[in-house]
Amino acid sequence: MGIGIERFEHLRDQLLSLPRRQATLLIGIDAPGGSGKSVFTQALCRLFPQAVIVQMDDFFLPSAQRLRGEPAARPIGADFDWPRVFTQVLVPLLENRQAHYQRYDWDSDALAEWHTIPVGGTVFVEGIYALRNELAVAYDFTIWLECPREIRLDRGIARSGEQIRPIWENDWMVAEDLYIAAHRPGERASLVVDSSGTLQHDLESEFVRLH
Repeated sequence: MGIGIERFEHLRDQLLSLPRRQATLLIGIDAPGGSGKSVFTQALCRLFPQAVIVQMDDFFLPSAQRLRGEPAARPIGADFDWPRVFTQVLVPLLENRQAHYQRYDWDSDALAEWHTIPVGGTVFVEGIYALRNELAVAYDFTIWLECPREIRLDRGIARSGEQIRPIWENDWMVAEDLYIAAHRPGERASLVVDSSGTLQHDLESEFVRLH
């Protein structure tokens, strides 16, 4: 299937018709920072009567636990506690049990309150590294967003401020490139979306399918 504008309602219907291994529909949505993952996920989530968004940002490691050094010298996605995503969120839901996870608070740089995810409904795990090899096997459907590097960087700087540009360029984006090269999430995704915004469409009701 080639590039084209599609409605979120059609994607919802496709997802709800999927065969699944458990009572909860599990969807993974991944892309580098600045790709528009949150906007896409929220627009889709609104169409589901019982839906929960679990953000990978809630599993960022406190600074005391993060490894130092250049991204290439660290394990893939080393800043994120992806094993906790697997054990606290995905495994319980795959076993038709309530999931309980603790959110990382960016302001205090510490783990904060616990959240409960009931069985049933739809759970979207959204964020960079959501489709890494160790997590991707758990989902019923996976989505990858494609967006040019320069657009992602401009969005990130507009959101976070010019002072954070060195972190984006020398750490986060380098680490994301290493992840994409090693795990190839876009090549394995069930759906690939163009989130560059170059093809005009209604972000609330439509998305651009690449393949």
